[in-house]
Amino acid sequence: YAYSFRKLLFLPSQLTMGVEFNNTNLIDHMTGYDRHIKQLSQTIGGYVQNEWQSEALNLVIGARLDKNNLIDHVIVSPRANVRYTPIKNLILRAGYTSGYRAPQAYDEDLHVMAVGGEASLIVLDPELRPEYSHSVTASADMYATAGKVQFNVLVEGFYTSLNDVFTLVEQHADAAGNQVLMRTNADRAEVRGVNIEAKAALDANNSLSVGYTYQRSTYREPVAWSENEAIPAERSMLRSPDHYGYVGLNARPVRNFDISIYGTYTGPMLVPHYMPDSADDVLKRTPSFFDMAVKLSYDIRLTRSITLQVNCGVKNAFDAFQNDVDFGALKDSGYIYGPGAPRMFFVGAKFTL
Repeated sequence: YAYSFRKLLFLPSQLTMGVEFNNTNLIDHMTGYDRHIKQLSQTIGGYVQNEWQSEALNLVIGARLDKNNLIDHVIVSPRANVRYTPIKNLILRAGYTSGYRAPQAYDEDLHVMAVGGEASLIVLDPELRPEYSHSVTASADMYATAGKVQFNVLVEGFYTSLNDVFTLVEQHADAAGNQVLMRTNADRAEVRGVNIEAKAALDANNSLSVGYTYQRSTYREPVAWSENEAIPAERSMLRSPDHYGYVGLNARPVRNFDISIYGTYTGPMLVPHYMPDSADDVLKRTPSFFDMAVKLSYDIRLTRSITLQVNCGVKNAFDAFQNDVDFGALKDSGYIYGPGAPRMFFVGAKFTL
């Protein structure tokens, strides 16, 4: 439901309300591992928000109410966003959002890994509580023009507080001999950082964009990740790099010929390597990776309505790939990081009508 006000308090606005019902029935039987999951998750929710709009100011205030059958109480998730344009080429934004994750099995919990020749299963802590999040963001979006070139720079800061954050802790083997990772609650975690993006465009066919993100993801108290109590707990979130980046270039040096270059940078991170004997479990600090792809394409006009494009290129041009993948019957199948495929060359063709 939506209703527009010609003026509400200080500006024209639009009121929006709605309801939603979500039903998920999960039945998963893995007799070979003696694991059986039956889960019914039902959520009924309602939301309301009001948006005030003007040429210089946009303000949104609202909230969402959810009742999940796996949670005893109603959850209220407020939100607020403001956009302010003090001058033509500068946009300032700030926002607050909140949310939650119900104490239920998710897609990643159904995956079965292999460690030391034995299955490794994820189970839910019987006392698992909901995870709550509160996020604050602020950004400045700036535009400029120099001759025919348009520039855009975005600077953004973000902070998220997670209460009763979900985490995985290694447990003793179950009765069937399967290794067990339990999804349980840690006390609190924080994710904060800065994101910077810049773009320069001559036209639709010639542009350059770059971006960099610095992010720290930590628990308030160290969290044990191995069943071996002699191995120190870790405050940093696992599989969460502090540094990300990207670069993209699109160019058309001559008519019908396009060059596309795109690369992503992923900084070092901590990845658990589980061994057949938990005394040998280790946290691996991975190297950084730069995954770059290059594509060259040429358009050939066959008729007034049909164009043939021929292209070639390379993916993961620098062959940035994990160099210590586990092999053999005793491998840890979950010990995977970095780009998903090594260097790969390709050629192709497509018709456009």
